[in-house]
Amino acid sequence: MGQPVNPTLSDPPHALSSRKVAQLLAVSPETGLSHGEAMQRLRSHGPNRLHRQKPRSAMVILFHQFRSVIVWLLAAAAVISLIIGDIAEGGAIVIVLLLNGAIGFVTELRAARSMEALFRIAEVRTRVRRGGRVQMIDAREMVPGDVVVLEGGDVVTADLRLNEASSLQADESILTGEAAPVAKSPEPVAEDAILAERTSMVFKGTAITRGAGEAIVTATGMATELGRISQLAEAAKADSSPLEVRLERLGRTLIWLTLILASGTALTGILRGQELAIMIQTAVALAVAAIPEGLPVVATMSLARGMWRMARRNALIRRLSAVETLGATTLILTDKTGTLTENRMSVVRFVLEHGEFEPDSSDPSVELALRAGAACTTAELGQGNQKGTGDPMELALLEAADRVGVALPERRLEQHAFDPEQRMMATVHADFDGAFYAVKGAPEAVINACSQVLDRDGPHALSDAAKLDWIRRNARVAGEGLRTLGLAMKSEGTAGAEPYEGLTLIGLVCLADPLRDDIPPAIAACRAAGVRVVMITGDHAATAARIASDAGIGNDGTTVIEGRELAGLDLDHTGEETQGRLRAADVFARVAPETKLTLVSFHQQDGQIVAMTGDGVNDAPALKQADIGVAMGLRGTQVAREAADMVLKDDDFATIVEAVRQGRVIFGNIRKFIVYLMSCNLCEVLVVTLAVGADLPAPLLPLQILYLNLITDVFPAFALGLGQGDGREMHRPPRHPSEPIIGRTEWLRISGLGAAQTIATLAAFVLALFQMNLSVDQAVTVAFLTLALGQLWNVFNTRASGTQLIANDVTRNPFVWGALALCLVLIGAALWVPGLSAVLNLVAPGKDGLVLAASASLIPLFLGQAALAITVVFRQWFADQAVAR
Repeated sequence: MGQPVNPTLSDPPHALSSRKVAQLLAVSPETGLSHGEAMQRLRSHGPNRLHRQKPRSAMVILFHQFRSVIVWLLAAAAVISLIIGDIAEGGAIVIVLLLNGAIGFVTELRAARSMEALFRIAEVRTRVRRGGRVQMIDAREMVPGDVVVLEGGDVVTADLRLNEASSLQADESILTGEAAPVAKSPEPVAEDAILAERTSMVFKGTAITRGAGEAIVTATGMATELGRISQLAEAAKADSSPLEVRLERLGRTLIWLTLILASGTALTGILRGQELAIMIQTAVALAVAAIPEGLPVVATMSLARGMWRMARRNALIRRLSAVETLGATTLILTDKTGTLTENRMSVVRFVLEHGEFEPDSSDPSVELALRAGAACTTAELGQGNQKGTGDPMELALLEAADRVGVALPERRLEQHAFDPEQRMMATVHADFDGAFYAVKGAPEAVINACSQVLDRDGPHALSDAAKLDWIRRNARVAGEGLRTLGLAMKSEGTAGAEPYEGLTLIGLVCLADPLRDDIPPAIAACRAAGVRVVMITGDHAATAARIASDAGIGNDGTTVIEGRELAGLDLDHTGEETQGRLRAADVFARVAPETKLTLVSFHQQDGQIVAMTGDGVNDAPALKQADIGVAMGLRGTQVAREAADMVLKDDDFATIVEAVRQGRVIFGNIRKFIVYLMSCNLCEVLVVTLAVGADLPAPLLPLQILYLNLITDVFPAFALGLGQGDGREMHRPPRHPSEPIIGRTEWLRISGLGAAQTIATLAAFVLALFQMNLSVDQAVTVAFLTLALGQLWNVFNTRASGTQLIANDVTRNPFVWGALALCLVLIGAALWVPGLSAVLNLVAPGKDGLVLAASASLIPLFLGQAALAITVVFRQWFADQAVAR
């Protein structure tokens, strides 16, 4: 698959000239392949991808259902039942095991396929030239001979022979282990050059860290260097969530406690003279009662469902661990352009030496400014309904020039890519009297690089005092919330001169990027949720402060710190005053990408759970360092997206806020169904244990408990895991990240609800046995029905404290009502379907027995609701006392 088109292996592309490579691959770098030729080569060479990790097969997932300690314990219970001669019960446990495995299999299969589908959403796209036009294509469709346009931040998706390069550097550590970026050049190298010295090539899986260029695809798929050494699997590997790990640990702990309790209870009964077979049966019943069969299955389904819900809201979660961390986020470090603003740039003004002008002004200097600004770009306008490609600011310059009909230089001789250190870029074009140099960049950088300024009468000297005046003019315009770029030019006899010396300042171009309409309410929602928002931007401080103020960032005014104050910041040797200023800052302006990592680390050391947005290749370290790295899906580089935990498909800050809410909902749902499951299982354990201790007949048989667990541990718990929340998630402070899933409050609820169900079940059993004089089998049936119905009504006791009795997060969940209806049918089947009732040893308890069971099952519901109401009253009383003090 994907064999290179080189005629012989003795002529490797790095040793050939780029012209020779183009000739061998039958492609013109100026036009690229035609669509038809590209499709033909795709059929011949196959998709450009590595051998993917195969998705887990259905058979592997099926076997996985029978590998847990829980299943082994149940299997042991079945074997013991068979050994003591209870063939029906042992066989039934096996059947229930298979049914439980089938439910887990279907659930896990759907979750696995959902995860695979989510990762397919994040396809990698590459910029190529085909048919004379630059376009974005799926990287899997690249073929040998494609002409690729490279920019800083791109992840290289095939092996490429450079044709052009401007300050191009690549991070090849994934192949060579060398951390320092490698400078690249189109010049051929020796045929026997090692991989790290093939500077005329860039390789699949590496990242462009700086500069720009064009290159020709020489190998795709498994024919690439990356494919040959098999160092990278293209398929993403989902990690295990810490939440899942804690749930598994909780389940194992419960199993060992159950074994100790079951053994102790059986031993006590034997010592008191009970029959060995009965005590073994009781121990099996206890083991079955305490096992939370539905816990891992429901947790997986809840997480997968939550991830899909976020994906539908344009937040693509790349790692399971991010789901629970989102709900604990306390600080969001966000950039401005495209996240808080619409990223819909338009040129609104030019600031020139002799005045300020609209883009359609007839002033000759405006036309020159448009010509220089539009020439100094790497973007391309779209045709017809096609969108343009490239940076939004550059597209705005091209559109402004196109709108007024400004003619651009026809031939580009050189391109000097944007340099983060110099904060400028330059292009060199053939002109009628030599070479025309067009420069644009950060206003301060461009102004300081100029020695002359253009006036209506032509260029004249630019003094230091005049430079300061220009910087003040830039600050005034930036204070209006406009983005500004400096524009400069010069003419030389030939190309090859230093691009940033001897420049003539043309002026400033002012661009508007309006604030998104949904940002102020989103910021307000964060404040209500206890989540602080801080802006980090490369923009001018005045521009950033104005946008932050309009967005609602900052409480009493907006505190701004500029990047030059952060230069050389050492967190280990920072005084309290500086730390206080950093802690209080609402906006960090003119911040270099590498400083973002320092700011993330500072806030993490300060105890914050940090979500960080980024889009550039230099943002990747900060995205990895943050607790939640958030990359932009539209304008973000591939390097940033791969470093992030979450990708925003719409680049909208409001999507982050919605993801935080969903993270809180998911954690709350998981906590709900754990409280539900464990209170039900605790009740079953207590009912059997207390009955044995009181020398009563066993009120529940192992198979009956297993049947109850099969339906009440799965379906209602599933429904709780799919809840939409109570609507108050963003009106509560974030939970502490070290807060356990089951805290003191939850343990109290589990104990109280378990005790209430135990009392109701044992009371109904004793009344049926001694007051109503029902047979033991009938009394057992009453206990079974009381417990079964009580567990169903117990789902309503999991509503959030402080919510309404009738309209709340549980009653509004349609899945809950569906689960209850299904469980009622299954409970009725257990009683009245002859074959099933015989296996479960259930008999008709009579009308009085049914009334007793139904009545007793409501007692835990009433007690649970009363406890919730009392809790609200006490909390309000304590709050009032605190205010009074």
